[in-house]
Amino acid sequence: MRTFVKSTLQVLIFIIISYVMNRIADTLHVSIPGSILGLGLVFVLLQTKVIKLEWLDLGAKWLLAEMLLFFIPPAAGMIQYKALLLNSGFRIVLVVVISTVLVMVCAGLVAEWIAKPKENKPS
Repeated sequence: MRTFVKSTLQVLIFIIISYVMNRIADTLHVSIPGSILGLGLVFVLLQTKVIKLEWLDLGAKWLLAEMLLFFIPPAAGMIQYKALLLNSGFRIVLVVVISTVLVMVCAGLVAEWIAKPKENKPS
């Protein structure tokens, strides 16, 4: 029960950060979504040790574990666009596959680039 309450509060922290950063992005007319700005803010706060990883760990793990659930409604909503899918379905799938591969390759290259200095450091 205690873990459930703790993870729920941590998810609530993420929701609040996202909401606040969305409002700030809207107010300042920034073209970057507030949720992305919030991610950057959380990263900076973690790196500067203003907040501890333990304060967000369980909530982040739950959000990552249940991420697929956040994509089901948009996928189900595509049913409304049957004509578009019939006419351009192959092109849409092609763009999705190519962009997915591109993101995976870029993420892998960045991860290797970040990990390389750590491997070269003498212990």
